[in-house]
Amino acid sequence: MIHIFLAAFLVFSAFVTSVDAQTVEPPNQGRPTLKPEAIINGDIVRIGDLIENAGVVATVPIFRAPDLGYTGTVSADAVLDAVRDHALIGVNTEGIREIVVTRASRTIPEKDIEELVARTLSTRFDLGSSKDILVNFARDMRTIYVEPSVHGELRVTHIDYDARSGRFDATLEIPMGPGRRNVMRFAGRAVPTVEIATVARTIDRGTILKDADIIIERRSRAEVGRDIITNRDHAVGLAARASLQPGRPIRSAELAKPDLIQRNETVTLVYEVPGITLTIRGRAAEGGVEGDVINVLNEQSKRTVQGVIIGPGRVAVTNGSPRLAANTISRSTANASAR
Repeated sequence: MIHIFLAAFLVFSAFVTSVDAQTVEPPNQGRPTLKPEAIINGDIVRIGDLIENAGVVATVPIFRAPDLGYTGTVSADAVLDAVRDHALIGVNTEGIREIVVTRASRTIPEKDIEELVARTLSTRFDLGSSKDILVNFARDMRTIYVEPSVHGELRVTHIDYDARSGRFDATLEIPMGPGRRNVMRFAGRAVPTVEIATVARTIDRGTILKDADIIIERRSRAEVGRDIITNRDHAVGLAARASLQPGRPIRSAELAKPDLIQRNETVTLVYEVPGITLTIRGRAAEGGVEGDVINVLNEQSKRTVQGVIIGPGRVAVTNGSPRLAANTISRSTANASAR
């Protein structure tokens, strides 16, 4: 009888142990537990935002969320006090003393507002292409935050512009959420601009401009004359007629084709009369570009004559036929030189 009772006790003990092993849960599984941080959508913090496994009370609001784009903290004690009235007890804090709460948001870049103002000014006040309008706000803009789900268009509801001063005053509607729009006022200056060419370093007279010498900058259209070079291709390969300084717009009159002849260079003097062309060696008294009139020493007659530069190292004499050093060149020699 004793043996039968002992055997029954052992079977019961084994059954109880088996049941306990099946019903024991892993630590914290299903237990309300504080979160170390939370990202909130909307302006209300709910129990489920801060506590895992909050159950049926997860959607109950308990705090106001931080402003859009901002982050704050809430103490664990404050959270526990807030949920105590909602029969949520035994919350595991896991040693957390504060919860970091961030309000989810999306920013509207300052550039988007600049482009909107520029487009509006371009359309309403005929200021040319909006991409050529430089917009500067009167004060530094603060970052504008909206709900992440907001995708409405910015809209200008009113704008004034003074063409002489460039000052503008604009009122914009900014979508902030479903059915909500924020009205904001912006003021500043808007200047129509144009691209101009200037030099990256001091350029001496006669220097031929290279691509690396040219910088394209934007300047107020009102400050730019008609003779200002606006395209680097119109400057590269030309020579400076005078010294060029960085930051100053390059004018068309300040550039010329490169000198085809340098001062003291040996050149060919070309004399032409009907039916005959005579060439004589000379030395340039000054440099110049094609079409320039320069003085050239006729090395045979030792006289200075004037001529027009017609090509590299070639000058066409303009003051009559040459006077030779000695009248020893016969007609046959002249004819032999004729072309």
